[in-house]
Amino acid sequence: MGATGPRREQARHDTFDAVAGSGFPTAMSTTKGRGKAKGRDAEQESPSPDRLVAPAIREDDAKFDRLCRPGTLDEYIGQEKHKSNLRVFVEAARRRGEPLDHVLLCGPPGLGKTTLAFILANEMGVQVHSTSGPAIEHKGALAGQLTRLEDRDVLFIDEIHRLTATVEETLYPAIESFQLDVMMGDGPHASSIQLDLRPFTLVGATTRTGLLTSPLLSRFGYVVRLDFYPVEELLQIVRRSATLMHIEIDQGGATAIAQRSRGTPRVANRLLRRVSDFALVLGDGKVNAQIAREACERLGIDDGGLDEMDRRLLTIIVEAYEGGPVGLDTLAAAMAEPRDTIEDVYEPFLLQQGYLGRTPRGRIATRKAYEHLGIRRPEGKGGTTPQETLF
Repeated sequence: MGATGPRREQARHDTFDAVAGSGFPTAMSTTKGRGKAKGRDAEQESPSPDRLVAPAIREDDAKFDRLCRPGTLDEYIGQEKHKSNLRVFVEAARRRGEPLDHVLLCGPPGLGKTTLAFILANEMGVQVHSTSGPAIEHKGALAGQLTRLEDRDVLFIDEIHRLTATVEETLYPAIESFQLDVMMGDGPHASSIQLDLRPFTLVGATTRTGLLTSPLLSRFGYVVRLDFYPVEELLQIVRRSATLMHIEIDQGGATAIAQRSRGTPRVANRLLRRVSDFALVLGDGKVNAQIAREACERLGIDDGGLDEMDRRLLTIIVEAYEGGPVGLDTLAAAMAEPRDTIEDVYEPFLLQQGYLGRTPRGRIATRKAYEHLGIRRPEGKGGTTPQETLF
């Protein structure tokens, strides 16, 4: 019995070597493809990289994200309901000596999905292996990721909704029974080989839950839907990040930054860096309320966190189209922006904050939009519904 484990492990590696030698693509052969996929992913996720308040990650964010990233659930600020539940699940898995159940993290960009994935691995005391949906271009790339996992390791797949159908179907038996089916050869000589995998935890992250197929969604044991952060929690995040970046900041400065961060920690940290530059050059190096407000004003970010493009969109609806409704294609043409950029980049925050409304006839500016722009709303315009004018 003592030799069974080593023999099985050797057979497992021999089988995967045979797969690689038979022309089945391995993880090593997909390095170049992964780079291209990440490039495409970056283009789709960040169509307006010049926007300071865009929640999608930018090249200069990576270093500071790692610096400010909390390592434990105790250090993680916000999302208290999910944190308390995850603590229970992690402790239960540790006591049973089993891997954590598969977890899906969903929500808008910049809210901490990747951070939570690394925290879960840290809390379990295991390694995390990170990749993305577009990077796993075929079954060989997936096999390379799965066969390198140790017992109870975490496999983190960002943008999991972008997995191809073939890769997704290959993933099902891996996350259900920890087995990987591989087809060797083709034609009448094709044969199926089943690889035994070590028990692991799949942590998926997505910004578009609606694009996940039902079979994949049903295989996650716990779904975490991250919400935008209130100003109080963003204030704590700004203070913590300032300490880690060795930036001197007072309560007023931290509050001013938190109020303009659009409920997103990534935006808060980005604004903190930019405001600290102004404090260093125009002040004594300390970030206070006056410096923060002046810096954000020069950066084109107002008290509500709206930037120039947000205000331009609202102004077009209000002034050019009398508050709407205005069709999406018309609005895109007026702004000289692609239709998808309007829907995916500009509208979500304006809708979530109540500046913009969607109707079957098109987009309308709400009362809040008129007030924010300082424009008097005409009677019966700017988001008034038929019900509001009945009596």
